[in-house]
Amino acid sequence: MNFLQGKQFQQIWCADFEFGQSSNLTPAVRCLVAREYYSGRLERLWLDGVAKPVCPIPMGENSLYVAYYASAEMGCHLTLDWFFPKCLLDLFCEFRCLTNGLSLPAGNGLLGALSAYGLEHIPLVEKEELRQLALRGGPYNAAEQVALLDYCQSDVDALVALLPKMSSEISIEHALIRGRYTQAVARMESVGIPTDLPLLKRLRANWESLQDDLIEDVDKDYGVFEGRVFKKDLFSEYLRRHQMAWPRLPSGNLDLQDKTFRSTAKAHPQISSLRELRHSLGQMRLNKFRVGEDSRNRTLLSPFGGKTGRNQPSTTEFIFGSSVWLRGLIKPAEGWGLCYLDWAQQEFSIAAALSGDLAMKQAYASGDPYLEFAKLAGAVPPDATKKSHPKERALYKETVLAVNYGMGAESLADIIQQPVIIAKDLLRKHRQTFRTFWNWSDGNVDYALLHKKLWTVFGWQIQVSGPINARSLANFLMQANGAEMLRVACILMTEAGIRVCAPVHDAVLIEAPLDELEEKIGQAQELMREASRQVLGDFELTTDADIYRYPDRYRDEERGGAFWDKVMSLLPDPDVA
Repeated sequence: MNFLQGKQFQQIWCADFEFGQSSNLTPAVRCLVAREYYSGRLERLWLDGVAKPVCPIPMGENSLYVAYYASAEMGCHLTLDWFFPKCLLDLFCEFRCLTNGLSLPAGNGLLGALSAYGLEHIPLVEKEELRQLALRGGPYNAAEQVALLDYCQSDVDALVALLPKMSSEISIEHALIRGRYTQAVARMESVGIPTDLPLLKRLRANWESLQDDLIEDVDKDYGVFEGRVFKKDLFSEYLRRHQMAWPRLPSGNLDLQDKTFRSTAKAHPQISSLRELRHSLGQMRLNKFRVGEDSRNRTLLSPFGGKTGRNQPSTTEFIFGSSVWLRGLIKPAEGWGLCYLDWAQQEFSIAAALSGDLAMKQAYASGDPYLEFAKLAGAVPPDATKKSHPKERALYKETVLAVNYGMGAESLADIIQQPVIIAKDLLRKHRQTFRTFWNWSDGNVDYALLHKKLWTVFGWQIQVSGPINARSLANFLMQANGAEMLRVACILMTEAGIRVCAPVHDAVLIEAPLDELEEKIGQAQELMREASRQVLGDFELTTDADIYRYPDRYRDEERGGAFWDKVMSLLPDPDVA
């Protein structure tokens, strides 16, 4: 096959598991079917209730393991205490990469990929019925076992048919890196996030009554609720009293979307508690948090779910996807500690490194690129500090972030609560200060419009089709290479034996026994620096570390700390509840 040029495999195994879910939300394996591509050799193993089964697939460097959504298969390997393959090809990742940005009538699941290449597949209804059988759990009679094995084999035979169709389009070097990341995902999903389950149960039991108490307590500062109803006219009056500008919709009405509250709260921290309250009342579903009996929050991390290749876990099931204050439920086990590690100004540094803009590199090296930008633009004196010029720094910080996320003057004006002409001037100063970056960025957009494609250093690509959003294209390489960096870091850390609980945008949460915590943090930080070097060449990113030792719990002081304290003060004592 064409994709094997320069990479020879003696065997290629297409494999698929069927599995349910344990009480800890880890895979409960039912069966495995695997077929060797060249010889046609078939392995069908019933695994439910089998003690210490032996893996029939060779795991060495001369064998290629092929799956679709391979993090699930690797999760089954962990359950069975099997080694991971040295070479793993996930056709889901490759199909996502090849079609990213395109409209797919049948989606990007296995059936969607088969449909895209004109291959037959079993009916969706039949597939769902058999999937439910696997989820049901045992005991299984002989007919049910055969049905699940046959269903599993149908997916394996589909992989055997799909592989040669996709092979000529796959870069095997990049694909194997993505395969290693799916193994890292399986390890992270297996570790999970330590969660205070007794406290979560108390919150669930009291949430209905707590909502009224929270509204009464929080709304004392705002006066915008009537009962449980947020009143637009009262909020408009609050804005008028406090002389606070607010983004509006094209209709002229206030923009009350949660993302607007979230972004505006950055400029006006006094509304953070109101934002947390509205989000908690409107979108938070405590019963949907997936926490196993072992007090671990586990859910699918959904790798490569976003256009930039970032993970897209469920916002209702993943604790980092919900209201910020709820992260207070994250608590290390007794004798353990947690560390939240994130890269400092990741998107800015990526832009500096890839564009080769010396002024940008200087700004990053200063340790405070926002203040350095203000200095380079002549907005503050050379000896200005964060304390001496906080307002100017805040304006230039939001300008940098606006550029990183592809925002225009109108969006920036909404965030900084200034007229559009001020936002335009700030963006103009960014262009003047970082000319090399802008030449590079504009050139990328021109290339994408001409060639209908952009890609990262490790080959994650986006196809340009349909309505063109130039700002989104300009933003793609910063965000997508940031995703590459996180993937490399997760690969390096999990392969080094570091217990990574979860990736979070440009950060990771790790855990370790208290007597090993400092050592593991140092090791993780070095591997994150190595990941930045692998993506950016000789340009190295620094990391920040927030440490939580038992019995302390995770706390985002700036965004959710005050609201957490309110909830805890109103939560009835467990004896009363």
